Amino acid sequence: MTNALPLPQADPRANYLSHREAIDQAIRRVLESGWYILGREVEEFEAEFARYVGVKFGIGVGSGTDALHLALRVLGVGPHDAVITVSNTAVATVAAIDLCGATPLLVDVDPVTFTMDPPRLEQAIASHRGSRLRAVIPVHLYGHPADMEAITWIARRHGLHLIEDCAQAHGASLAGRSTGTWGDLPAFSFYPTKNLGALGDGGAIVTDDPRLAEKARLLRQYGWRERYVSDDAGFNTRLDEIQAAILRVKLQSLNTENQRRRELARLYDTALAGARLTSPRSAANVQHVYHQYTVRAPDRDRLREFLLTNGVRTAVLYPVPIHQQPGYRDRVVIAKEGLERTEGLCREILSLPMFPELTDHQVHKVAELAVRCPPAER
Repeated sequence: MTNALPLPQADPRANYLSHREAIDQAIRRVLESGWYILGREVEEFEAEFARYVGVKFGIGVGSGTDALHLALRVLGVGPHDAVITVSNTAVATVAAIDLCGATPLLVDVDPVTFTMDPPRLEQAIASHRGSRLRAVIPVHLYGHPADMEAITWIARRHGLHLIEDCAQAHGASLAGRSTGTWGDLPAFSFYPTKNLGALGDGGAIVTDDPRLAEKARLLRQYGWRERYVSDDAGFNTRLDEIQAAILRVKLQSLNTENQRRRELARLYDTALAGARLTSPRSAANVQHVYHQYTVRAPDRDRLREFLLTNGVRTAVLYPVPIHQQPGYRDRVVIAKEGLERTEGLCREILSLPMFPELTDHQVHKVAELAVRCPPAER
């Protein structure tokens, strides 16, 4: 591998090339239509994506962060409220809560799935009964769903809104039920590296509730029912026509590409058997979609450097938990049970190359290098 270009950890260009003819036709169709914002392509994509998820309504927005922010705003979350989520996530999850003026309350994760730990959620609710707890945002991390059966039961019992962060879990499921069908207003991202990725920014929220869908459409464009007249104090977050047209093309192949990701993960599982690391594990009744193939390695930084030296790029998602990041450490509250598991994960996690166009040969080469990586001197 050292004589060729480095193997990327993710490759949205390869995904574009695999759909190039259809995507180029879709872009031309939009350009020739003369309508570029909130038109037919967005309406068609919203309907198609909602059917794919298994809900009635989809509302396209400008990004995954905006999707979370809009969902919170629609549900009335604002200043002096608190929203429970995790710290081992993309900063967007916490940023969206902060944008509403609410306080993020961070709980620890399950040590196997790396997603929100239901017992820690229950403990945090009990410890903050005097606070204005309004919502819970579990994150479906790396393509593995959070334990929505337990989390949904806890949230409903305590009267809390439930917003799934589905940014990394398009097409994943738990107990035969898709991510995006458990919460009040689940949120998706279409960032280019996602399993369903645009060629720019984009996002969506989905719901079965017509009232929430109507309010979401209202708030995403200045609160307009009548153009230029705001019935509510909204903002501007619109999925554009070109991105919607691209997503319509890619949505047709999402299940096939998710299946390819699972095949690649199985290859990794077998080939990494002799490496000094722990491969990802799935909970029972879960269909993982492997947005990332994330391992735990005690000598993570050494392994990462060794792979890079040999032409393999990796990613650390995420190197610093949000509660330790300078921009947010004074803006969040840590559940009293602490975040020991989260902090331990951030020292060991490493995401290996994972994208549908990856070849079997490339997976075996990455695994061979991982097995060969010399141990650190003690």
